[in-house]
Amino acid sequence: MRPQQTPRPHSVPQTRGGDPSAGALAILLAGGKGSRLHELTTAECKPAVFFAGSRRIVDFALANALRSGLKDMIACTQYRPDTLIRHLRGRWAPAFDAAGGGLGIAHGPDVTGHCDGYIGTADAVTRNIAAIDARVPRYVMVMAADHVCQIDFRPMIEAHVASGAEMTVAAHVVPRTSGTEFGILSADASGRATAFVEKPADPPGMDADPAYALASMGIYVFNWPWLRARLLEDAADAGSGHDFGHDILPAAVRTGAVNVWRLTGQGADLRPYWRDVGTLDAYRVTQLDFAGAARPCAMPDSVLPQGNGAQARPFGAMMSGVDPWPKESVILPGGSVARGARVVRAIVAPGAHVPAGLVIGEDAREDARWFRCSAGGTVLITAAMLARREAHVVRPVFGAQRSHSMGAV
Repeated sequence: MRPQQTPRPHSVPQTRGGDPSAGALAILLAGGKGSRLHELTTAECKPAVFFAGSRRIVDFALANALRSGLKDMIACTQYRPDTLIRHLRGRWAPAFDAAGGGLGIAHGPDVTGHCDGYIGTADAVTRNIAAIDARVPRYVMVMAADHVCQIDFRPMIEAHVASGAEMTVAAHVVPRTSGTEFGILSADASGRATAFVEKPADPPGMDADPAYALASMGIYVFNWPWLRARLLEDAADAGSGHDFGHDILPAAVRTGAVNVWRLTGQGADLRPYWRDVGTLDAYRVTQLDFAGAARPCAMPDSVLPQGNGAQARPFGAMMSGVDPWPKESVILPGGSVARGARVVRAIVAPGAHVPAGLVIGEDAREDARWFRCSAGGTVLITAAMLARREAHVVRPVFGAQRSHSMGAV
């Protein structure tokens, strides 16, 4: 498959008014399947999964872009895109229009002409070179659509410009024990990346504190002419996976072209926050952070014009259940827990209705017979799982409360 190629622009615009974001185009990588969320992504992609009530995971990335002055964006979609595309067009495209920019959607199979669509994160950008060239950006910011975060991208773009690097990668300090889930960077005192390894089995610790590692956040700023050339080189490499983390970033680090920008405090008005919600445990626990009155960051609704979905369904109502149940659990829109049920450390999926008398989360062995149970103790409950359990449980007559299984599932 040959990438789109158009003549390279003869010049790129300078930033206007001292704001580097004015010359930047955002690329949103929103095609992820989210396989570690299992049944939650059977019918829709990970960015479209509900989070904090009727919001979607993707809302945080979109809100960050608008808050940071990134008014032009191309969203690259792929797996199970219908819900996501409706959400982008109905809720967010008007907000980008109102900001004086625009939100374009580039669906992989439509762009490539093949049902497989994009074959890697870098390929998603390569295939849209013509659309990017048409916008004549000075910088291109590439960001993931499936992280829950609050970041002002302007300091990152400013640091990129000041560094003189061709590429800047955002990084966050994480415990070394959890570094296997991320791409891990090393950097010198000036901030230049000196090494990078993708999801290592034995993550290298930081020199200053070996108990911690410097993790890539999957957010990048590039000088567009440099990235354009690298993407075309990568597209011609038959041995490449055409992925930013596996191919573009490691090669750039080896040539000394990468600056590392660490996520740190960004002022009282905007507390930085970043969570990878790629597992059932992380997805559940992160939502609990948002359940109380003191939320860890602003909700994405705050950037939306009134009357354009700004009033999302209250999150507290989705969490409360019937006192004292459920506990440490998330009830997604369209799910419910009946009075008299006991539910602990669970995710109740849309369409799942936990009946009265059912106990979930207190007996790991029993839970595992009917539901999906994570290593961290989260129980995922779907309508299909409840129906399967109901079909295999025979309730004795005369109203007895006991039940027994007629066979293993």
